[in-house]
Amino acid sequence: MNTSYIKKLIKLVEESDIGSLEVSSWGRRVKIVHKLGHADNGHAGNTVVLKSSVPQPSQAPAPVTAAAPAPTPEPAPQAPAEETGKYVEIKSPMVGTFYAAPSPDASPYVSLNEKISVGQVVCIVEAMKLMNEIESEVSGRVVKILVENAQPVEFGQALFLIDPE
Repeated sequence: MNTSYIKKLIKLVEESDIGSLEVSSWGRRVKIVHKLGHADNGHAGNTVVLKSSVPQPSQAPAPVTAAAPAPTPEPAPQAPAEETGKYVEIKSPMVGTFYAAPSPDASPYVSLNEKISVGQVVCIVEAMKLMNEIESEVSGRVVKILVENAQPVEFGQALFLIDPE
């Protein structure tokens, strides 16, 4: 299963009323769980992707209780919209750990102001001990790297800003 197929499955789960979806193919299994948020806080639900080749019952989603919603943290200040509006974001297709290079002693896949092309590997996101190469879907120049090496990332979190030129 490739990342574009998994992205399509995630989108399917987010856009439907499906609580979870599990797909098996060639000995690999992907389980996508849509955690519904509280309707009164105005936020959409979260989607969690669990990749595994063997069943792991400890990864079942926690049951939702009827407790009062926790206060939402204030969003971090962002750059002005006119500054980042022309840039394209490369986003994380899954929850995991961001790695800028294939190994600790290797040079990073991309660096600031480097020109990249479509299909070029820009980083790795490790999810459940699987190293997933993230490829660029746009060509251009790397304007900003938004994540530090070995930092946890969320699904849909922006990793890079690209000037498509």
